[in-house]
Amino acid sequence: MLIKLDLSKMRETRWYEYAIRFLFGGLITAGAGAVAREWGPVVGGLFLAFPAIFPATATLAEKHEKERKENKGMRGSQRGRDIAALEAVGSALGSFGLLFFAAILWRLLPLKPPYAVVAGATIVWIATSVAAWGLRRKFN
Repeated sequence: MLIKLDLSKMRETRWYEYAIRFLFGGLITAGAGAVAREWGPVVGGLFLAFPAIFPATATLAEKHEKERKENKGMRGSQRGRDIAALEAVGSALGSFGLLFFAAILWRLLPLKPPYAVVAGATIVWIATSVAAWGLRRKFN
């Protein structure tokens, strides 16, 4: 599957679906904060590596694809599940990037200027995630 930016898809999403995504993200972040308060920031940080909006994104992507296929008179259940599975793969691969991002911050923030560390960690996060996606495509 080719990765591309399609802004027209934003018009297909209703306002309350965006609200659901923000709600899920907030709840997961608050949960990670509670874990960090109880067991410390290292353990809490592991929970922040979970893509916060993934649950809402996967279910909404599945729903939209199913509706799109059914509007054309086709059964969209399998295609919807395939799209949700692809969202899961992308989230997992992005999590590898987040792992490197967190490791760089953890090790370098006490030693270097914060703006430089965050900028470098962001570049490594993007590069790692894109490389993981490329490897997945090559071996799949």
